[in-house]
Amino acid sequence: MAFVFAWALLGGGADRYDPTRDAISELAALGAPSRPVMTAGLVALGAGMALYGIALRPRRTWPLPVVNGVIALAVAALPLGGAYDRAHGVAAGLGYATLAAIPVLGARHLRPLWARLSVVTGLVSGLCLLASVLVARDGLLQRLGLTVAHLWVVVSALGLLRSPRSSSTTAPAGAPAGRHR
Repeated sequence: MAFVFAWALLGGGADRYDPTRDAISELAALGAPSRPVMTAGLVALGAGMALYGIALRPRRTWPLPVVNGVIALAVAALPLGGAYDRAHGVAAGLGYATLAAIPVLGARHLRPLWARLSVVTGLVSGLCLLASVLVARDGLLQRLGLTVAHLWVVVSALGLLRSPRSSSTTAPAGAPAGRHR
């Protein structure tokens, strides 16, 4: 949530910045006045995605959000405006791909209707993020693709918190060894 708040608040108030046309990474570029806050938002995103992935264990998909979190940290560590623009772009692209894949691969753990919605969410996110590198209004499509997928992650995380089943690999108290999920 800190990432979304950072780009929403900073993007709306930055001089000569159009959130519908300009990428979020420009808010964290070298020399940008918003760089410290936007970089903190990216770091919070990275940590949050990694923790979400760990909470998904023992599901087979748990490494994907962890990888996405590490990639978010790489995006933060490779700001635009210097020698790292190409590496930043590669990291951002990998982040887009892993983020869009999370709801698609997470669908297998859901009831049929929710599974279909999950796949559609991942596809919409992926298509928006792909289009964001191809069209002039890349900022709008980037924000839409990220928001759709991050909203799915938030709802999924809330579902984990409400689930009566443990999502960790630690057996509940009193459970026989080797019998937990």
